[in-house]
Amino acid sequence: MGPTSTSTVAEQVGTLLAELGVGHAFGVVGSGNFHVTNALRSAGVPWAAARHEGGATVMADAYARTSGEVAVVTLHQGCGLTNALTGVTEAAKSRTPLLVLAAETAGSAVRSNFRVDQDALARSVGAVPERVHSAASAAADVVRAYGICRDQRRTVVLNLPLDVQGAAAVSAPAPARTTWRAPRPDPASVAELARLLDGAQRPVFVAGRGARGARVELEALADRCGALLATSAVAHGLFTGSPWSLGISGGFSTALAAELITDADLIVAWGASLTMWTTRHGVLTEHATLVQVDDTAEALGAQRPITLGVLGDVGATARDALEVAGKTGGYRSDAVAERLRTQSADVPDEVVGDRIDPRVLSAALDELLPAERTVAVDSGNFMGYPAAYLGVPDEAGFCFTQAFQSIGLGLATGIGAALARPDRLPVAACGDGGFLMGISELETAVRLGLGMVIVVYDDAGYGAEFHHFAGGDHTTVRFPDTDLAAIAAGYGCAAAVVRSTADLGVIPEWLAGPRDRPLLLDAKVTSDGPSWWLAEAFKGH
Repeated sequence: MGPTSTSTVAEQVGTLLAELGVGHAFGVVGSGNFHVTNALRSAGVPWAAARHEGGATVMADAYARTSGEVAVVTLHQGCGLTNALTGVTEAAKSRTPLLVLAAETAGSAVRSNFRVDQDALARSVGAVPERVHSAASAAADVVRAYGICRDQRRTVVLNLPLDVQGAAAVSAPAPARTTWRAPRPDPASVAELARLLDGAQRPVFVAGRGARGARVELEALADRCGALLATSAVAHGLFTGSPWSLGISGGFSTALAAELITDADLIVAWGASLTMWTTRHGVLTEHATLVQVDDTAEALGAQRPITLGVLGDVGATARDALEVAGKTGGYRSDAVAERLRTQSADVPDEVVGDRIDPRVLSAALDELLPAERTVAVDSGNFMGYPAAYLGVPDEAGFCFTQAFQSIGLGLATGIGAALARPDRLPVAACGDGGFLMGISELETAVRLGLGMVIVVYDDAGYGAEFHHFAGGDHTTVRFPDTDLAAIAAGYGCAAAVVRSTADLGVIPEWLAGPRDRPLLLDAKVTSDGPSWWLAEAFKGH
């Protein structure tokens, strides 16, 4: 990488990041990040302006997850970073390769109203704080931060002090980027894994975020040992099309999947952390021998006690195990295959009234929307319906910003995912509470001309609270019905209120059109029962 010809450090940072290969930049521009943002744009990095720093950060997170590329969000000093903090936390907890370019007050500006301890803020939420220290070190600082972000899948907050940004750039070759590679598993661990697979009668693989991209290797090993295939929620779609796929393990499992996972005698978690969500507080895994494969030592056994932990890259571990594993009948049989083929998630008969059952709604959407889709799901009482009923083509087709369990991220998630995969129909599923929290980004979706479908599961309140905290005064979590379709139309969306499947006739018409603006469906869903997944989750609260 040759010397960069720029006049200021801010320009040097933007140009160098473009050369390193960042995929997309997002942000809200203020005086502190004005020049570095324009340098990114001038160097050819695509740019999307958001309406709020929180939305911008979530868009960048979703873009990185969906595309597999490093995304950048640029922020003003102080309040720009604090506004973005929920998004930074979600990305950090999800190990998203997100680079946060945070302007920072100059070292001499000790009385600036914008001064906060930005290193401490980043560290407190699990992000990695880095800094451009000087003009002389700028290139090395940027390459170091980018390398940590990309190669170790970490969210990095790169602080850019204003006085350093404005300094004259030092013309010098940028250092070579050091590439961190996931460790190769040691042969003894692989041999023990193969021994356990050879002895298992009912093995199940549960693939998580760390297994994305390793479908071929995992399916080859599963074929050898007769394992059934499941995923954590964030890896939904990894085994789409396999006749041995159980779908999602955990709170979103079908009854059949939960039964088969519970009856397993060996469960191997591949890049999955085995959280309470994935294991239903351990109920799904309590009778099985547990093995965990992960490229991070701290993850092994962190959530559940395990018999064997294998430190290594998921794909490499599966390939190595395939070389030494024997062949057993495993869990696969004609009877299991028939059950997987014929038993699916329950869809009740539609009862026509003033509200639609969310299962009926979700199943109908699955039939009406193109199969090549990217589904983004917000957090909330509703979230299992799109997760369980909307099929996706592969693991890149599902984007679930749920690690921090914050509602209000779904719309921005959908926008980021839409920009990452313009070849697919973006679908953002939100609850009414979360949608209204993030509604400022509806203007962003319209301004960008995104042909996305936004489905609001509207039960006129915060459903998790009024369903799961029975017996109390729910005035604080119930709200008057809001005409979200009218609000969306005011933003420039196509919009419709949905009270029955007949109201979904708007979808084919919109699909046949130019798709140059979002379609918002304000689905007035029934709210007469709690979600089964939160009932499970709240057992641990």
